[in-house]
Amino acid sequence: MIARGLPLAETARQICAEAELLAPTSICSILSIDEDGRLRALAAPSLPAAFSDAVDGVPIGPRFGSCGTAAFRGLPVAVTDIETDPLWSEYKALALPLGLAACWSSPIFGSDGRVIGTFAFYFPTKRGPNEAEENIVAACVDLCTIAFERHAAETKIHRLAYFDALTGLGNRASFDLALAEESRPSQFGLLLIDVDNLKLTNDTLGHAAGDDMLREIGARIGSIQPQGSAYRLSGDEFAVVVEGPEVSDLVDWVADQILEAMRPPTTCGGRALQLTVTIGGAVHGPDCATVEGLRQKADIALYHAKEVHRGGFVRFSRGLGTTMAQRLQAIRLLQDALEDGRVDAHFQPIVRLDTSEIVGVEALCRVMDHDRLRMPEEQFHLAMSDAATAVRLTERMLIQVARAVRSWLDAGIPFQHVGVNVAVGDFQGGDLEQRIAGIFDRFDVPLKHVVLEVTELVYLGKSDLMVAEAVKALRSRGLLVALDDFGTGYASLTHLLTFPVDIIKIDRSFVTDLTAAGPSSVIVGGLIDIARKLGMRVVAEGIETERQAQLLKGLGCVLGQGYLYARPADFAATTELLLEHAQRDPEAGIGRAPRVAS
Repeated sequence: MIARGLPLAETARQICAEAELLAPTSICSILSIDEDGRLRALAAPSLPAAFSDAVDGVPIGPRFGSCGTAAFRGLPVAVTDIETDPLWSEYKALALPLGLAACWSSPIFGSDGRVIGTFAFYFPTKRGPNEAEENIVAACVDLCTIAFERHAAETKIHRLAYFDALTGLGNRASFDLALAEESRPSQFGLLLIDVDNLKLTNDTLGHAAGDDMLREIGARIGSIQPQGSAYRLSGDEFAVVVEGPEVSDLVDWVADQILEAMRPPTTCGGRALQLTVTIGGAVHGPDCATVEGLRQKADIALYHAKEVHRGGFVRFSRGLGTTMAQRLQAIRLLQDALEDGRVDAHFQPIVRLDTSEIVGVEALCRVMDHDRLRMPEEQFHLAMSDAATAVRLTERMLIQVARAVRSWLDAGIPFQHVGVNVAVGDFQGGDLEQRIAGIFDRFDVPLKHVVLEVTELVYLGKSDLMVAEAVKALRSRGLLVALDDFGTGYASLTHLLTFPVDIIKIDRSFVTDLTAAGPSSVIVGGLIDIARKLGMRVVAEGIETERQAQLLKGLGCVLGQGYLYARPADFAATTELLLEHAQRDPEAGIGRAPRVAS
């Protein structure tokens, strides 16, 4: 039975039965010892189930019957009179009504020398074992050792195959097996859970801290769901299978409970961290009729949650499928354009409002289709939500921009600055500093000519720490930072004190509504004054009329860009503009302004 790998309990019962045939006046019992040092009933075919149930879970110790004491001492214990022996004082009421007068228990040792079980003979009379019984027990203990060791090895192999070593949750193989069970109810829910900022933790605090984070998150997810329904699928992805009445509502409740469980901070790698996860969910039945389809729907919901509700929960709806299809199409079109070389850098001048001299340019991406028509802005932003695609496009743009700047410098144009836009995806790889510096170094362009333009949504999102670190490193190399589209997101003025910004670009919506005594004038004037006192420059975007330019100058704004001065143009046209209108005094450019004491 041991060689064939039959279940341990079945093998143990057979050992007991054979031993009782060889020693007809005895009753046999085999117990195992769990990791907490407690007795666990394994086999006792001739004893009532109530007796085994009463013994199950009893801790080993110096006065816990024959078996508990033998396991504690690591030595055989022969009690010849259960009624009077002090080792049985707490348990004799279990044995005496069954006619059990004596008990002899022997420890079973594992290969590491640890006691892993006990083998016991109960006798109906007050006596100890005879020589024949001692030989039977010795043989049975040896058999039990082999059976226990094989079971432990099989259990270890099973855990390696079906359980995650770091968190103790089921792994992907266990998850696949659970979803494939034929007995699964017709309706059940699936939650896919993505850990936020794991890479940032690994990069800044080390992989040991990242492991601490994953263990803690796994424990908190496991505490919400019963054992066997929570899984770790990959490095930063977990899953929960939800079953029960009203499963559609239960999925929402479990997701909320998981998010709530993440609220208390924890310590990882010696640092206090706030845990955050993003969840997508779907229900088998209402959302999809097949298991594979359910996994796809939950994945769509998770992807959408990471885009629009990071740190929260999104339940699949049919509209998400349409949105995802549009997004995937946009990504594919942009990737095709990158492959075909249909991505070009255009440049829009930034000018001094008092002289109309060009002090710099902003590089803008233009993606053309096969008919040389420009990709719509909405479609472009959908495609840029894919981090890998954003990284590829940014690299293509940086190369074109660096080549253009090198050409302008070589031509003797008093070129000052070029603004380059970056997306959230550009920061997620953690190597933006090296990428930007490497490309401009390749073309021998000092980073003092580069302005990194980021939007509020980029630097105030969930990757804000990663963005701040990258920006800090780039500024130390001489690069300037502009906060683009200021006023359209959810920034607070207090962030200007903590985030390293050199330039504020006031969104075109304020410029469009600008009147002599209107609210936009009050806001713009206030921002200009605040920026001046914080040592920051201000660029007004979207200037289309001379009236707007005059009002901005009256408010103290020095720099601006918009159709009034020039539309975005290709390299050749921009070169002509720079030759004619580039500002000759570089000291009056867009660079860092001196801080003014408030």
